[in-house]
Amino acid sequence: MADRIFDTGTEDLQTEINGGVMTITLNRPDRRNAMSNPMLEGLVASLADAETASDVGAVVLTGAGGAFCAGGDVKGMAEAGGEGGNSPVQYDARVHLQRRSQRDTAGKLYELPKPTIAALPGAAAGAGLSLALACDLRYGADNAVMTTAFARVGFSGDYGGTWFMSRLIGSAKARELYFLSDRVDMDEAARLGLVNGVFMADSLMDEVNAIATRLAQGPTIAYRYMKENLNRAVHGEMGECLDMEAAHHIHCGRTEDHREAAQAFVDKREPVFKGR
Repeated sequence: MADRIFDTGTEDLQTEINGGVMTITLNRPDRRNAMSNPMLEGLVASLADAETASDVGAVVLTGAGGAFCAGGDVKGMAEAGGEGGNSPVQYDARVHLQRRSQRDTAGKLYELPKPTIAALPGAAAGAGLSLALACDLRYGADNAVMTTAFARVGFSGDYGGTWFMSRLIGSAKARELYFLSDRVDMDEAARLGLVNGVFMADSLMDEVNAIATRLAQGPTIAYRYMKENLNRAVHGEMGECLDMEAAHHIHCGRTEDHREAAQAFVDKREPVFKGR
Protein backbone atom coordinates (compact mmCIF):
# COMPACT_ATOMS: atom_id res chain seq x y z
CA MET A 1 0.00 0.00 0.00
CA ALA A 2 1.27 3.45 -0.92
CA ASP A 3 2.41 5.86 1.78
CA ARG A 4 0.43 8.62 0.08
CA ILE A 5 -1.89 8.93 -2.92
CA PHE A 6 -1.77 12.29 -4.66
CA ASP A 7 -5.11 13.43 -6.08
CA THR A 8 -4.39 14.36 -9.70
CA GLY A 9 -8.01 15.27 -10.41
CA THR A 10 -8.23 12.81 -13.30
CA GLU A 11 -8.16 9.11 -14.11
CA ASP A 12 -5.79 9.92 -16.98
CA LEU A 13 -2.90 10.24 -14.52
CA GLN A 14 -2.21 8.32 -11.31
CA THR A 15 0.34 9.47 -8.73
CA GLU A 16 1.46 7.77 -5.55
CA ILE A 17 4.35 8.12 -3.11
CA ASN A 18 6.00 5.12 -1.53
CA GLY A 19 9.35 4.92 0.25
CA GLY A 20 10.31 8.42 -0.86
CA VAL A 21 9.57 7.71 -4.53
CA MET A 22 6.78 9.50 -6.36
CA THR A 23 5.54 7.27 -9.19
CA ILE A 24 3.54 9.10 -11.86
CA THR A 25 1.67 6.82 -14.26
CA LEU A 26 0.27 8.07 -17.55
CA ASN A 27 -3.03 6.23 -17.66
CA ARG A 28 -4.84 6.14 -21.01
CA PRO A 29 -3.88 2.61 -22.10
CA ASP A 30 -6.64 2.49 -24.75
CA ARG A 31 -4.83 5.37 -26.52
CA ARG A 32 -1.30 4.16 -25.66
CA ASN A 33 -1.28 6.87 -22.98
CA ALA A 34 -1.59 9.68 -25.52
CA MET A 35 -1.72 13.06 -23.84
CA SER A 36 -4.96 14.70 -22.82
CA ASN A 37 -5.48 18.09 -21.20
CA PRO A 38 -6.50 16.48 -17.88
CA MET A 39 -3.38 14.26 -18.01
CA LEU A 40 -1.12 17.26 -18.54
CA GLU A 41 -2.85 19.26 -15.81
CA GLY A 42 -2.44 16.32 -13.43
CA LEU A 43 1.24 16.06 -14.36
CA VAL A 44 1.75 19.77 -13.66
CA ALA A 45 0.12 19.38 -10.23
CA SER A 46 2.08 16.21 -9.39
CA LEU A 47 5.44 17.78 -10.25
CA ALA A 48 4.58 20.91 -8.30
CA ASP A 49 3.89 18.71 -5.27
CA ALA A 50 7.12 16.73 -5.78
CA GLU A 51 9.18 19.91 -5.93
CA THR A 52 8.73 20.74 -2.25
CA ALA A 53 7.20 17.62 -0.66
CA SER A 54 9.39 16.32 2.17
CA ASP A 55 8.26 12.72 1.51
CA VAL A 56 9.49 12.76 -2.12
CA GLY A 57 13.17 12.17 -2.85
CA ALA A 58 12.91 10.94 -6.45
CA VAL A 59 10.30 10.82 -9.21
CA VAL A 60 9.51 7.97 -11.63
CA LEU A 61 7.43 8.69 -14.73
CA THR A 62 5.93 5.67 -16.50
CA GLY A 63 2.92 4.50 -18.48
CA ALA A 64 0.11 1.99 -18.01
CA GLY A 65 -0.83 -0.95 -20.21
CA GLY A 66 2.52 -1.74 -21.77
CA ALA A 67 3.19 1.67 -23.37
CA PHE A 68 4.97 4.77 -22.14
CA CYS A 69 3.30 7.57 -24.10
CA ALA A 70 2.26 7.98 -27.73
CA GLY A 71 2.59 11.76 -27.46
CA GLY A 72 -0.24 13.92 -28.70
CA ASP A 73 -3.59 12.28 -29.30
CA VAL A 74 -3.41 12.23 -33.11
CA LYS A 75 -6.65 10.25 -33.39
CA GLY A 76 -8.37 12.89 -31.30
CA MET A 77 -6.85 15.62 -33.49
CA ALA A 78 -8.12 13.92 -36.64
CA GLU A 79 -11.59 13.59 -35.16
CA ALA A 80 -11.52 17.32 -34.32
CA GLY A 81 -10.29 18.32 -37.78
CA GLY A 82 -6.65 18.97 -36.87
CA GLU A 83 -4.62 20.10 -33.87
CA GLY A 84 -6.77 22.58 -31.98
CA GLY A 85 -9.76 21.70 -34.15
CA ASN A 86 -12.47 24.31 -33.82
CA SER A 87 -11.08 25.63 -30.54
CA PRO A 88 -12.45 29.08 -29.68
CA VAL A 89 -9.10 29.97 -28.09
CA GLN A 90 -7.19 32.51 -30.18
CA TYR A 91 -3.88 31.56 -31.79
CA ASP A 92 -1.72 33.75 -29.52
CA ALA A 93 -3.46 32.44 -26.42
CA ARG A 94 -2.96 28.85 -27.59
CA VAL A 95 0.76 29.51 -28.08
CA HIS A 96 0.95 30.95 -24.56
CA LEU A 97 -0.86 27.95 -23.08
CA GLN A 98 1.39 25.53 -24.98
CA ARG A 99 4.51 27.31 -23.74
CA ARG A 100 3.27 27.22 -20.17
CA SER A 101 2.37 23.53 -20.40
CA GLN A 102 5.81 22.65 -21.78
CA ARG A 103 7.65 24.59 -19.08
CA ASP A 104 5.50 23.12 -16.31
CA THR A 105 5.96 19.51 -17.48
CA ALA A 106 9.11 18.82 -19.53
CA GLY A 107 10.82 21.92 -18.16
CA LYS A 108 9.92 20.96 -14.60
CA LEU A 109 11.18 17.37 -15.01
CA TYR A 110 14.51 18.78 -16.18
CA GLU A 111 14.80 21.46 -13.47
CA LEU A 112 13.15 19.64 -10.54
CA PRO A 113 15.68 19.67 -7.66
CA LYS A 114 15.28 15.91 -7.26
CA PRO A 115 16.30 13.01 -9.54
CA THR A 116 13.73 12.11 -12.19
CA ILE A 117 13.55 8.75 -13.99
CA ALA A 118 11.53 7.67 -17.03
CA ALA A 119 10.59 3.98 -17.05
CA LEU A 120 9.58 2.91 -20.56
CA PRO A 121 7.50 -0.30 -20.61
CA GLY A 122 6.78 0.23 -24.30
CA ALA A 123 6.70 2.84 -27.03
CA ALA A 124 7.71 6.44 -26.30
CA ALA A 125 6.75 8.63 -29.25
CA GLY A 126 6.49 12.31 -30.09
CA ALA A 127 5.90 14.48 -27.06
CA GLY A 128 5.93 11.32 -24.94
CA LEU A 129 9.54 10.78 -25.98
CA SER A 130 10.22 14.43 -25.15
CA LEU A 131 8.99 13.90 -21.58
CA ALA A 132 11.25 10.85 -21.25
CA LEU A 133 14.25 12.80 -22.55
CA ALA A 134 13.53 15.57 -20.04
CA CYS A 135 14.17 13.15 -17.16
CA ASP A 136 17.61 12.68 -15.63
CA LEU A 137 17.68 8.93 -16.29
CA ARG A 138 15.82 6.63 -18.67
CA TYR A 139 15.38 2.86 -18.50
CA GLY A 140 13.51 0.77 -21.03
CA ALA A 141 11.97 -2.67 -21.30
CA ASP A 142 13.76 -4.83 -23.83
CA ASN A 143 10.74 -4.65 -26.16
CA ALA A 144 10.26 -0.87 -25.93
CA VAL A 145 10.89 1.51 -28.82
CA MET A 146 11.43 5.23 -29.29
CA THR A 147 10.47 7.47 -32.19
CA THR A 148 10.25 11.21 -32.62
CA ALA A 149 7.23 10.53 -34.90
CA PHE A 150 6.59 14.23 -35.59
CA ALA A 151 7.51 14.19 -39.29
CA ARG A 152 5.03 11.38 -39.89
CA VAL A 153 2.14 13.56 -38.69
CA GLY A 154 3.32 16.89 -40.11
CA PHE A 155 4.55 18.42 -36.85
CA SER A 156 7.89 20.07 -36.06
CA GLY A 157 8.09 18.80 -32.46
CA ASP A 158 7.24 20.02 -28.98
CA TYR A 159 7.87 19.55 -25.24
CA GLY A 160 11.59 20.21 -25.63
CA GLY A 161 12.53 17.04 -27.48
CA THR A 162 14.85 18.78 -29.96
CA TRP A 163 16.73 20.52 -27.11
CA PHE A 164 17.03 17.44 -24.89
CA MET A 165 17.96 15.03 -27.67
CA SER A 166 20.56 17.33 -29.22
CA ARG A 167 22.33 17.57 -25.88
CA LEU A 168 22.13 13.85 -25.20
CA ILE A 169 23.37 12.50 -28.55
CA GLY A 170 24.54 15.48 -30.61
CA SER A 171 22.89 17.61 -33.25
CA ALA A 172 23.66 15.48 -36.31
CA LYS A 173 22.02 12.29 -34.99
CA ALA A 174 19.14 14.25 -33.46
CA ARG A 175 18.43 15.78 -36.87
CA GLU A 176 18.38 12.32 -38.45
CA LEU A 177 15.96 10.95 -35.87
CA TYR A 178 13.67 13.99 -36.21
CA PHE A 179 13.71 14.24 -40.01
CA LEU A 180 13.25 10.51 -40.69
CA SER A 181 11.19 9.62 -37.59
CA ASP A 182 12.48 6.03 -37.66
CA ARG A 183 11.84 3.67 -34.76
CA VAL A 184 14.76 3.09 -32.42
CA ASP A 185 14.87 -0.18 -30.47
CA MET A 186 16.40 -0.35 -27.02
CA ASP A 187 19.72 -1.82 -28.15
CA GLU A 188 20.23 1.16 -30.43
CA ALA A 189 18.88 3.57 -27.82
CA ALA A 190 21.42 2.28 -25.31
CA ARG A 191 24.24 2.52 -27.87
CA LEU A 192 23.32 6.13 -28.65
CA GLY A 193 22.92 7.06 -25.00
CA LEU A 194 19.19 7.71 -25.15
CA VAL A 195 18.62 5.22 -22.32
CA ASN A 196 20.80 4.40 -19.33
CA GLY A 197 19.84 0.75 -19.21
CA VAL A 198 17.56 -1.94 -20.60
CA PHE A 199 15.75 -4.58 -18.53
CA MET A 200 13.47 -7.50 -19.23
CA ALA A 201 9.90 -6.24 -19.53
CA ASP A 202 8.62 -8.17 -16.52
CA SER A 203 11.34 -6.79 -14.23
CA LEU A 204 11.52 -3.19 -15.49
CA MET A 205 9.56 -1.54 -12.70
CA ASP A 206 11.28 -3.55 -9.95
CA GLU A 207 14.67 -2.53 -11.33
CA VAL A 208 13.67 1.12 -11.72
CA ASN A 209 12.08 1.25 -8.27
CA ALA A 210 15.29 -0.11 -6.76
CA ILE A 211 17.27 2.68 -8.43
CA ALA A 212 14.71 5.33 -7.47
CA THR A 213 14.62 4.14 -3.86
CA ARG A 214 18.41 4.29 -3.70
CA LEU A 215 18.26 7.87 -4.94
CA ALA A 216 15.40 8.81 -2.59
CA GLN A 217 17.44 7.55 0.37
CA GLY A 218 20.56 9.39 -0.78
CA PRO A 219 21.96 12.84 0.09
CA THR A 220 19.04 14.91 -1.21
CA ILE A 221 20.67 18.27 -0.58
CA ALA A 222 23.75 17.22 -2.52
CA TYR A 223 21.55 15.86 -5.34
CA ARG A 224 19.74 19.21 -5.57
CA TYR A 225 22.98 21.08 -6.20
CA MET A 226 24.53 18.27 -8.23
CA LYS A 227 21.60 18.43 -10.65
CA GLU A 228 21.85 22.20 -10.92
CA ASN A 229 25.58 21.89 -11.64
CA LEU A 230 24.98 19.25 -14.31
CA ASN A 231 22.19 21.22 -15.96
CA ARG A 232 24.30 24.37 -16.04
CA ALA A 233 27.26 22.42 -17.43
CA VAL A 234 25.22 21.55 -20.53
CA HIS A 235 24.89 25.13 -21.69
CA GLY A 236 26.75 27.38 -19.27
CA GLU A 237 30.10 29.12 -19.56
CA MET A 238 32.96 27.18 -17.94
CA GLY A 239 34.01 29.81 -15.41
CA GLU A 240 30.41 30.28 -14.30
CA CYS A 241 30.06 26.51 -13.81
CA LEU A 242 33.29 26.36 -11.78
CA ASP A 243 32.10 29.18 -9.54
CA MET A 244 28.71 27.53 -9.01
CA GLU A 245 30.32 24.17 -8.22
CA ALA A 246 32.52 25.85 -5.59
CA ALA A 247 29.58 27.50 -3.83
CA HIS A 248 27.46 24.35 -3.90
CA HIS A 249 30.32 22.11 -2.74
CA ILE A 250 31.10 24.29 0.28
CA HIS A 251 27.41 24.48 1.14
CA CYS A 252 27.05 20.68 1.05
CA GLY A 253 30.11 20.38 3.28
CA ARG A 254 28.18 22.22 5.99
CA THR A 255 25.26 19.76 6.00
CA GLU A 256 24.45 17.05 8.51
CA ASP A 257 24.35 14.55 5.64
CA HIS A 258 27.99 15.25 4.80
CA ARG A 259 29.10 14.86 8.41
CA GLU A 260 27.18 11.58 8.67
CA ALA A 261 28.72 10.29 5.44
CA ALA A 262 32.23 11.20 6.54
CA GLN A 263 31.75 9.40 9.86
CA ALA A 264 30.24 6.39 8.09
CA PHE A 265 33.34 6.25 5.88
CA VAL A 266 35.53 6.12 8.98
CA ASP A 267 33.24 3.53 10.59
CA LYS A 268 33.17 1.43 7.39
CA ARG A 269 29.36 1.42 7.23
CA GLU A 270 26.67 2.79 4.93
CA PRO A 271 25.58 6.39 5.73
CA VAL A 272 22.02 7.20 6.74
CA PHE A 273 20.99 10.42 5.02
CA LYS A 274 18.26 12.69 6.42
CA GLY A 275 18.21 15.54 3.91
CA ARG A 276 19.63 18.02 6.40
